[in-house]
Amino acid sequence: VFDRSTAGLAQQSKVEFLCLSAGDITQKGYEKKRSKLIGAYFPQTPGKTCLFILNPGSPQRNPGSPQRNPGSPQRNPDVHTEAVQAALAKHKERKMAVPMPSKRRSLVVQTSMDAYTPPGRDDEEEEGGGGGGTSSSQEGSISMEHWISRAIHGTSSTTTTASSSSSSTRSGGSGAAGGRLADVLAQQNYSAPPDVTGYTNNTDGIQVERTPAAGTGTGTPRPSPRYGNAELMETGDGVPVSSRVSAKIQQLVNTLKRPKRPPLREFFVDDFEELLDVQQPDPNLPKAEGAQMVALRGEQLGVVTNWPPSLEAALQRWGTISPKAPCLSTMDTNGKPLYVLTYGKLWSRSVKVAFNLLYKLGTKQEPLVRPGDRVALVFPNNDPAAFMTAFYGCLLAEVVPVPIEVPLSRKDAGSQQIGFLLGSCGVTVALTSDVCHKGLPKSPTGEIPQFRGWPKVLWFVAESKHLSKPPRDWFPHIKDANQDTAYIEYKTCKDGSVLGVAVTRVSMLTHCQALTQTCSYSEAETVVNVLDFKKDVGLWHAVQTSVMNMMHVISIPYALMKVNPLSWIQKVCQYKAKVACVKSRDMHWALVAHRDQRDINLSSLRMLLLADGSNPWSISSCDAFLNVFQTKGLKPEVICPCASSPEALTVAIRRPLEDGSSPPGRGVLSMQGLSHGVIRIDSEEKLSVLTLQDVGSVMPGATMCAVKPEGVPQLCKTDEIGELCVCTVATGTSYYGLAGMTKNTFEVFPVSTSGSPITEFPFTRTGLLGFIGPAGLIFVAGKMDGLMVVGGRRHNADDIVATALAVEPMKFVYRGRIAVFSITVLHDERIVVVAEQRPDSTEEDSFQWMSRVLQAIDGIHQVGVYCLALVPSNTLPKTPLGGIHLSETKQLFLEGALHPCNVLMCPHTCVTNLPKPRQKQPEIGPASVMVGNLVSGKRIAQASGRDLGQIEDNDQARKFLFLSEVLQWRAQTTPEHVLFTLLNSRGTVSSSLTCMQLHKRAEKIAALLAERGHLQDGDHVALVYPPGIDLIVAFYGCLYAGCVPITVRPPHPQNISTTLPTVKMIVEVSRSVCVMTTQLICKLLRSKEASAAVDVRTWPPVLDTDDLPKKKPPLLHKPSNPDTLAYLDFSVSTTGMLAGVQMSHTATSAFCRSIKLQGELYPSREVAICLDPYCGLGFVLWCLCSVYSGHRSILIPPSELELNPSLWLWSISQQKVRDTFCSYSVMELCTKGLGLQTDALKSRGLDLSRVRTCVVVAEERPRIALTQSFSKLFKDLGLHPRAVSTSFGCRVNLAVCLQGTSGPDPTTVFVDMRALRHDRVRLVERGSPHSLPLMESGKILPGVRIIIANPETKGPMGESHLGEIWVHSGHNSSGYFTVYGDETLQSDHFSSRLSFGDTQTIWARTGYLGFLRRTELTDASGERHDALYVVGALEEAMELRGMRYHPIDIETSVIRTHKSITECAVFTWTNLLVVVVELDGSEQEALDLVPLVTNVVLEEHYLIVGVVVVVDIGVIPINSRGEKQRMHLRDGFLADQLDPIYVAYNM
Repeated sequence: VFDRSTAGLAQQSKVEFLCLSAGDITQKGYEKKRSKLIGAYFPQTPGKTCLFILNPGSPQRNPGSPQRNPGSPQRNPDVHTEAVQAALAKHKERKMAVPMPSKRRSLVVQTSMDAYTPPGRDDEEEEGGGGGGTSSSQEGSISMEHWISRAIHGTSSTTTTASSSSSSTRSGGSGAAGGRLADVLAQQNYSAPPDVTGYTNNTDGIQVERTPAAGTGTGTPRPSPRYGNAELMETGDGVPVSSRVSAKIQQLVNTLKRPKRPPLREFFVDDFEELLDVQQPDPNLPKAEGAQMVALRGEQLGVVTNWPPSLEAALQRWGTISPKAPCLSTMDTNGKPLYVLTYGKLWSRSVKVAFNLLYKLGTKQEPLVRPGDRVALVFPNNDPAAFMTAFYGCLLAEVVPVPIEVPLSRKDAGSQQIGFLLGSCGVTVALTSDVCHKGLPKSPTGEIPQFRGWPKVLWFVAESKHLSKPPRDWFPHIKDANQDTAYIEYKTCKDGSVLGVAVTRVSMLTHCQALTQTCSYSEAETVVNVLDFKKDVGLWHAVQTSVMNMMHVISIPYALMKVNPLSWIQKVCQYKAKVACVKSRDMHWALVAHRDQRDINLSSLRMLLLADGSNPWSISSCDAFLNVFQTKGLKPEVICPCASSPEALTVAIRRPLEDGSSPPGRGVLSMQGLSHGVIRIDSEEKLSVLTLQDVGSVMPGATMCAVKPEGVPQLCKTDEIGELCVCTVATGTSYYGLAGMTKNTFEVFPVSTSGSPITEFPFTRTGLLGFIGPAGLIFVAGKMDGLMVVGGRRHNADDIVATALAVEPMKFVYRGRIAVFSITVLHDERIVVVAEQRPDSTEEDSFQWMSRVLQAIDGIHQVGVYCLALVPSNTLPKTPLGGIHLSETKQLFLEGALHPCNVLMCPHTCVTNLPKPRQKQPEIGPASVMVGNLVSGKRIAQASGRDLGQIEDNDQARKFLFLSEVLQWRAQTTPEHVLFTLLNSRGTVSSSLTCMQLHKRAEKIAALLAERGHLQDGDHVALVYPPGIDLIVAFYGCLYAGCVPITVRPPHPQNISTTLPTVKMIVEVSRSVCVMTTQLICKLLRSKEASAAVDVRTWPPVLDTDDLPKKKPPLLHKPSNPDTLAYLDFSVSTTGMLAGVQMSHTATSAFCRSIKLQGELYPSREVAICLDPYCGLGFVLWCLCSVYSGHRSILIPPSELELNPSLWLWSISQQKVRDTFCSYSVMELCTKGLGLQTDALKSRGLDLSRVRTCVVVAEERPRIALTQSFSKLFKDLGLHPRAVSTSFGCRVNLAVCLQGTSGPDPTTVFVDMRALRHDRVRLVERGSPHSLPLMESGKILPGVRIIIANPETKGPMGESHLGEIWVHSGHNSSGYFTVYGDETLQSDHFSSRLSFGDTQTIWARTGYLGFLRRTELTDASGERHDALYVVGALEEAMELRGMRYHPIDIETSVIRTHKSITECAVFTWTNLLVVVVELDGSEQEALDLVPLVTNVVLEEHYLIVGVVVVVDIGVIPINSRGEKQRMHLRDGFLADQLDPIYVAYNM
């Protein structure tokens, strides 16, 4: 199958290289390896070969292998990239169509479709990939062709968008096969389907084509519907919606229907506790089978006679014997030598620093610094000389230096944590250089401000010219190395906290000796150092060991590397350096930049120390570097990876080999095995392998073993990955000041399987995961800090970064700028990938890249990514040396402050531990319910208000059957008594009505109706009035004329197009034969805007009542039968249904009497009403109650509060009102609008202490948070918290409960939200997890009986059980009034009977779920008080996963999650949960909300959000009662009318 040639995949333009051995594998070997990796995709596979190759041929070439042409440098393509591409190809067979999110135009910097031009190939990017084209010849493409053709025919459908063909992944210099492959790859569907929400109205440019699956036989593509004008889709209510959004959702639903993971195992569901599905261990998983490992000893640490007894002694020796010898050369940013520090100068300056530290700070009696104190060293990265002087000065003064980074600003990433470290070390002095001191931020007085979280420190410039000379006779006391702390190196943990690792003088010296022995350092060697000299490998080699051996260090600052990545290689040539200390990043940069260099010669190098050799992915940089620079004299054996950690110092270094010995080993390990913690050489899954290079053997004088990462430090088996631990003098000794953590890290006693310790000496944990391989070589597979345990499997962050980068190397993201971390959501870790995207990539590009990264990670690591976010370039928080500050990034992500420009969440594919969907149990029969309730001592849940028949009161109005008669009676007996006063926004009375005035004006209206309207008895009249007196007059006028009034909210003049159709609809549905209104509204109804909104010609006659006729009607109408219709009450429910109910005269009078009794209303009382007077209890209080009870109603139109928020409260205070009614909207307006003004209002004399009842009129669950915050806010103004309460009404009964004046205070209970989803009530303590507070909805009105029934079986429920609230009362409405004729459907709403028990009583069904609970309190009659708790409307509730959710609960969680979310509404669409949030903030924050919303709903409700929609403030429609209109919102969303800022479709 294979032809021996140099064919490679065409993807090699910018990749990291990874191959089998040090650049010298034969082509045949390469093909073999390649076939192993992507064998699954080839027609036939060659026989198996073992992949753990320890000696892959000597550096001399095998005589049988084909000779290379030395002219063309050969590159072996990166096998990992191939594996990723193959995994992606595999994914295409089970293709996932990911709907692309839609953004508002302002969020899209570059309009992708129209302005898209393919970016030019630019290999000179700042951190671009390994450059160069692949030399590929024609004939090697047979197997390739085969693979490609399989790939093409295997895809079931191919989607190309306008852009994916132009951005094909072609790489320069590739042969024909490569070009073809690139085209194929571009055609494959890694891309999302076209963005169906389009950026342009002209979506016709996007044509979707699908090629048929390979098995259909025909080759012609079937035409398929175009998304541009999406197919008509049926919505849930059977209403066809044509919209792009619904097409997208359909696409999402189809994608989610595909089975992703194996189905969840069955598990037991406890009656109350929903258990999360715990992944049971699979018996077939790989387990470690080897013998227990044996701890491995390094060679003896040789004692060389002339080794100094301490580092200070070494400095003194060289400073006096050879003062002219160069110690350190520094470079400026142009690479010119800046300064040479000799050993003489280093010695004399260090002595000077030591003297000044000890004697010149503080006073003689009270020195500021004493031996053993800690001082901070704050030096910039370009000044190693000043740092070295200060470091050795501290050692000589026996002061402990704590080197830290220069704080750039007061709010640096991580500087606060550094502050904690300095505080805990008791640092009071900071040494710094002159330049650095000048650069620190200063206050206006020139003082350096205290940095955030820092202790107060004295800044001390430690430069010679600022220091006093020590006296001639003063010399520092130089001791042998002892157990005192020499220095403290800082270490940043996974969570961002900073610890100080203390290193003793003897550890420091022993470590230098071990390094000298391992690296064979000798005197006066030249070392080029690119690493940070303040810590880690840079400090150990270039500051400590170099002085011990009198070596010359050439220091290359990071700033110079940024300007000239080749600078270190040039310095190696220039100084003929023997050793260079670099990171793989520096090798990588050198690769990118090396092209134009001719005269490079690296033959002087005997050791290229790779500081981050413990990162498994450094191997690719090593191989690529060797490949290129072997021709420039670089010897393969020179590359020496080392592994280190702040705690264990150097863990291992591969020694520079003498020629002729065997080259290093490689391990090719199965990722699948690694994720279970075992080492498997040959993996079944050919794609997911990790190739490791060894980092040498154990350090001299040390013992090493690997222990299990969690729990007891038990020795691993030989084929198990564990945390490496070392036992040696040369490690850190403690975390400074943290005894507990120190014990766990620096005092570990590994135990064998028998449980006994293997030695009596403590080991130190290195924080590295790995194993000891054949021949005692150490392999590191990752870091403990990068470990993510997802569903019981371990994944390493570095591996995931490598896979993400291999997808489209460097095309969309910057190489060093990817952060991978895990967050805990719903009891498991979830992987988050954050990358900086290049500024020139388009929306489609980045989205396509994201979906491919997801597929690649899934294919190679078998783990789902929970969230993938792209942020604009240069916005991730940086560490001082330019890397990514991981913990800070994670913190920003969790706080919603990362501001990504693209987000893709995949909770559907990742979250596999949701509780099982609830199965509905077969219903229990009536008999067993009765018996069950008896046995458990449960009462049937029923309750009632006071019995109207037994109440003796002198209610004069009772003798009249009709309200019109009550009014006439009042007009005769108390003509001058004021019934109504209307206030304007200034709080002054704009008009009022006495009994007589009302009677007289009503008569005139009746005359008008008879004369102009020619109306018959019982005709319907629509009253379209603003809230006020005219409305009341018109209502009684209708009653006098024998007509049936319908109150209708007038259209809003600024918003006619949306409000007028509702008016028109009510007029039509109510069969009104005439409309009465004011002159102003009359004009509005006939205006141009009105005719644009509705058909004006079909209005019934419109009468304006501004100038009424002077004469009285001939005769006032008296209805014949009290059961005839008094008025119609129309209201739009929260689900957007318009429902009109009929109120008879009997019901109306009974209603008024009930309220009179509950509220103790008499003619001497005053009641303030701030409500909309169009429906429900609001209308009854505004228009009817005063006439019945004779009290004065102070009417405050809620619209006036928009001009003057304090109007309502001022009126209550000034009029000394005791009872008031309002709506939630009014209460919210006061809470938000007056929250900060309470002191001002108090000083102006606002007093609410007389208020005894303040009732919120509502048709929903009490909003306890709002009523409580209102009570708290206005407590200072005298409002009694007991006064605030709510009422409850619904369509079948406009007022079921109302907190009266007497009787116990409303009670609050806490219920378990999880039980509520299962329709159960479980009372819990306040503050327990998942608790939900419910407040009683007021007292049950007199004459009202309530029972709780099962909505499905109609059987009665026991007390404290959740069921539907049924009500029986004299003021129930008598039925729906509708022209649609579906009365049969709703007839049982008004006349239902229980299926067993009391089957005689006729009940009305409220449509609300709730429960009754008998409290300990007693009511006025001395009975125990029954409290009714309303949970929510049945029609609003959402059935998801077999459980019942109330939107308000999810919305409350979402609003709490981020300060910028002002409002939220949720609804379901095709079983997907859609969350709409209003954003109060910049549009940049929109995408921050997507992960937060998804997290909180998962955590608190065990639900996966399907779509997150971010909109502007005010988009969520709210009705006059302040209720969200979720169905209107849903229809608006599906019809594309919301103009969202961002829509995210969660996978």
